[in-house]
Amino acid sequence: MGVRKRERAEQIKEANKHIAFAKLNNCPTSPRKMRLVADLVRGQKVEKALNILKFSTKEASRNLEKLLLSAIANWQAKNSEANLEEAELIVKEIRVDGGMMLKRLRPAPQGRAHRIRKRSNHVTIVLGSNNNTQSN
Repeated sequence: MGVRKRERAEQIKEANKHIAFAKLNNCPTSPRKMRLVADLVRGQKVEKALNILKFSTKEASRNLEKLLLSAIANWQAKNSEANLEEAELIVKEIRVDGGMMLKRLRPAPQGRAHRIRKRSNHVTIVLGSNNNTQSN
């Protein structure tokens, strides 16, 4: 590996040290319902986002809370020497995409059948430090 390539790889690695992400694939909730909950925590501080998800009555908030805790654990694994409270982590990005669809048939009147689409989604959470976003 060349010197410039190695230096660039080190720069990218150092920049990615301040962010952490977690993914949840094929969560059996429709993307529309999951986006309602995801919009509540987008851009919030991590502590506030955890409180919002904990006390939300929506079913999707349970899955998002577990995913957020996983992203926090990923950040702590990357930054073992850093303190979580001093880092001021925020939910930089939260993306909800459509996932696999299970297609089922429901009997309908007069011998017909209606198609039922059981939707799922993929969620990606990206956490970043608040103090690093101000310096860039």
